[in-house]
Amino acid sequence: MTNIDRRSFLKRGGALTAGSLAMGGPMQALLARSALAVGSTGVAPNNSGYGPLRPSRDIVTREVLLELPEGFLYRSFGRTGEVMSDGVPTPSSHDGMAAFKYGDRGFVRLVRNHERRGGGAFGDVSRAYDPKAGGGTTTIEFGPHPASPPLASWVSLNGTNVNCAGGLTPWGSWITCEENINGPDLPGARNQTYDRKHGYVYEVPSARNPGEYTVGTPILSAGRFQHEAVAFDPATGIMYQTEDPFGDGIGGFYRYIPPVRGRLDDGGALEMLSVSPVGSTTSTDLRSGQVPGTTYAARWVPIPNPNPTFTGNELIDIKAVLNQGTAQGAARFNRLEGAWYSDGRIFFTSTQGGDARRGQVWVFDVRAQTLTLVFESPGEATLDLPDNITVSPRGSLVLCEDGGGVNFIRGLTLDGRIFDFARNAVAGFENQEFAGACFAQRGQTLYVNIQTPGITFAIWGPWAKGAL
Repeated sequence: MTNIDRRSFLKRGGALTAGSLAMGGPMQALLARSALAVGSTGVAPNNSGYGPLRPSRDIVTREVLLELPEGFLYRSFGRTGEVMSDGVPTPSSHDGMAAFKYGDRGFVRLVRNHERRGGGAFGDVSRAYDPKAGGGTTTIEFGPHPASPPLASWVSLNGTNVNCAGGLTPWGSWITCEENINGPDLPGARNQTYDRKHGYVYEVPSARNPGEYTVGTPILSAGRFQHEAVAFDPATGIMYQTEDPFGDGIGGFYRYIPPVRGRLDDGGALEMLSVSPVGSTTSTDLRSGQVPGTTYAARWVPIPNPNPTFTGNELIDIKAVLNQGTAQGAARFNRLEGAWYSDGRIFFTSTQGGDARRGQVWVFDVRAQTLTLVFESPGEATLDLPDNITVSPRGSLVLCEDGGGVNFIRGLTLDGRIFDFARNAVAGFENQEFAGACFAQRGQTLYVNIQTPGITFAIWGPWAKGAL
């Protein structure tokens, strides 16, 4: 959760830079012991102290929607179709999300993505970036207590396309990402139904008043590709980005350097991560054959044309940005999704990475400029296709699954061990993904979505019993 405004961000830059020189402490232990995370020795005993999962009832509706450890409670809200306080039915396909402190009374605002692929813009169509695109964001306001019901909810951005994940800025706004490059310049009726180009990132302020829409302004220089998530280094203002393309799943890890530090303006530089030697144009394949704990020296190669003109072949167009980087030796990953900044590090997931293709967790050290494989799943019973990610107040990782079977929220402890924290128990939708995990109320509450049928949860309880 953040409430750092732009002025404070600029004043604190020097101190943040000094503080991010070394990770130290528990997160260093996570990297040092990451080899423990593969195989049966990588499972945390007794679910990291929380104990077994049990069917748990919503404190309001009394439905069993989640399985949680004993002592944890939750309430659901913001379901698809519920009429928000602005009179608009809640859109479907809940995905990435972040929590922001609002005001000085302990209030919280969630900005939530909706990964809708069609159906036209929700809300006021006259304010939409593209009236024919069905994605966007909604904002929800709460009081200071974790069990408090929503006070207000409203459309905050509309007319964007397939808003999957995103990330929070150091100055208190949400960056929402389009996971599709549709637009009128692509062939086929599916793409020509749109009025404007898609495949960009957009900034959504968290502090706007209820009913105030954000003008959809794409950051063209940050790239037109299948964006998934972003994470900011507060010391530099650099935005790191993940890519989750359809087809073969090969994507890259990018950074966008805005022209003015402390703002996400257009006109900056886009670069792609490489772990090949300086001067090499060989692209390193990190999708498999990797050993947890392995660290690579990183460098960055420029993307000369981040907003390319498409050729008319969608399978080629979708790689237009990626290919500029790999031709210079940039690294290839398998479906990069969630990303989160913590303690001078960017943690991110490769959803189908690893020899078993069930997922990897990587960390990029922004000061040392190194890339390390923290965790690799040996099979779906351990971790099945990790997607959105966040870091808990105690420094452990929270991983949202998007697998084919019953999905879990998994925790990854400071010593590199994995455990179950929550199970999707929504009848008939157990195989639907968790998304948008984030903490608020000083770490007392975990907010998270189940994408379909579209439900948001607030979860609270005895966090101190375990690693989260």
